[in-house]
Order: sequence, then C-alpha cells, then structure tokens
Amino acid sequence: QVRLVESGGGLVQPGGSLRLSCAASGSISGINVMVWYRQAPGKQREFVASIDGNGGTSGADSVEGRFTISRDNAKNTVTLQMDSLKSEDTAVYYCRTWLDGTEYWGSGIQVAVSS
Repeated sequence: QVRLVESGGGLVQPGGSLRLSCAASGSISGINVMVWYRQAPGKQREFVASIDGNGGTSGADSVEGRFTISRDNAKNTVTLQMDSLKSEDTAVYYCRTWLDGTEYWGSGIQVAVSS
C-alpha cells in the first residue's frame, strides 16, 4: 500500500509562484514514475508533469518553461515548482504513481491564481 499526500497549495496572484510537494509513504520501494495532474472546475483531469526514477522529466506544453518537477528519493518526495502562474493554472493538483500494477492517487490540493 502506498499513500500520497500533497502539500503547498494556496492562493497566489498572477505572475506569482508556488511549490507543491507530494510525499509518498508505505511500501514505496520500487516506485518509478511519479506524475502531477490537475483538474480545473468543469474540466477533465489533465497531465501536468512527470519524473521517472532516473530523473527524466516530461511536461505539458501549457506549463513548459514555467513549471519544474523534481524528486528527492531520500525523502520520497516529488516537488512541482510553479512560476509565472496564470489564472488558467487554477485547479486541484493531484499526485499519482504506480507500484506492482496498482495506481495510487493523492487526495489533491487546491491552487488558486487570482488577483
């Protein structure tokens, strides 16, 4: 069993920054890819960024150059640094991973970008 807990969300003005963290606990040995998704009101959940066990990253076009994903394997944590935030980044952000064929999701954390 794997537990994912997101933190770091909140309200920020356009152009500001936030840092989200996803802490994994439980039977986490063997976790490879960890992914951030988001879901805006009235929209489908969408991919934001991912990082594999070797540090290889991928990101959505909409966040390219603004968001950076990183991981600390010693702390079992994945971080999403979000800069130059826009109103369209407002969403609930979720962390996701897989282990032994089972997927796990965090409960999500709210990010609101508004003046």
